Amino acid sequence: MRSPVSAPPTKMLPLVWAASWLLIGAAVPALAADLAVPTTVVQAGQVGRSLALDGAIQPVRQATVSAQTAGNVLALNVKAGDRVKAGQALAQLDARVAQAGVAQSDAGVAQADANLRNARTQLDRTRELRGQGYISQSALDNAENQFKAAEAAVAQARAGRSQAALAQGFASVHAPFDGTVLATHLDTGDLAAPGRPIVTVYAPGALRAVVQVPASQAVVARAAQRIEVQLPDQRWVAPIKKTDLPTADAVSQTVEWRLDLSGADSALLMPGQTVRVRFADAAAGVDPKAATLSVPEAAVLRRGELTAVYVAQEQRFVLRAIRAGAAQGGSTEVLAGLKAGERIATDAVKAGLAGARP
Repeated sequence: MRSPVSAPPTKMLPLVWAASWLLIGAAVPALAADLAVPTTVVQAGQVGRSLALDGAIQPVRQATVSAQTAGNVLALNVKAGDRVKAGQALAQLDARVAQAGVAQSDAGVAQADANLRNARTQLDRTRELRGQGYISQSALDNAENQFKAAEAAVAQARAGRSQAALAQGFASVHAPFDGTVLATHLDTGDLAAPGRPIVTVYAPGALRAVVQVPASQAVVARAAQRIEVQLPDQRWVAPIKKTDLPTADAVSQTVEWRLDLSGADSALLMPGQTVRVRFADAAAGVDPKAATLSVPEAAVLRRGELTAVYVAQEQRFVLRAIRAGAAQGGSTEVLAGLKAGERIATDAVKAGLAGARP
């Protein structure tokens, strides 16, 4: 029979571990019972509010050049990214239909001129006969009316000739100003039609950030003391011009703001890029009811969809859900869930421990 003393030492480890956990477990309540967490009183104040939204970079000057006549694209002379000059040919359309129209108009003008010459000759002869008393006054009046009709027909034919020549000129699509090709919408062989886009051109020297501000936050945006746009190098810059449209979108219920950037700032951006726009230091004093509550960031507990604070009640803390607003300067705005005068824990992590007390 083997003595208990000769048992392998490894069989004694579970007993040692169990004893250790009992000692630790007994010590934790004692430590937690003495855990005092500092508190602060929530106060209402006329503090500045801020609003941060995502915006998109757009050119200040941009034009989508469309076809003004129908025809296949014979040549597309540019591609996205190309620099173009004002009046430069961007695309060439099939002009055979327009050329046929010009030829038909030329024939119409020639016919009208011939009719006019004939009417003038007839009018001169009629006047001579009328002067000799061989024809009546009504015959002379008729000849004069025919001459005037021939003159009108010539004017109409020449106007048609001008219109046909103008349509022929539409076969060549030109750049409206100096700029850069943003996109091409057709390719060689595609059928162009009146109003169908061919090329989009923009002036790269001037860009703007366009942001859609929720209509419910429009007052905050208009009262902002500082409006800034964040560049790719993380710098915040102020726009040189600010424009907010006077209407709200009926579907999205947003108000569009256009923030023009300087040439130096525009050089760091490109159309379509997403940027951050900040409306900062909006004085709550513009509305007497707009006094806001703010609490230290460390006092806010965020767990998934839960945002809450620990409210001191007698000698314990009670977790209460809140609706938080923007965070700025180490404080978080509280939109709902708290009242002025309530006392909360300044450290939400410590207040959640067992035995924590105010």
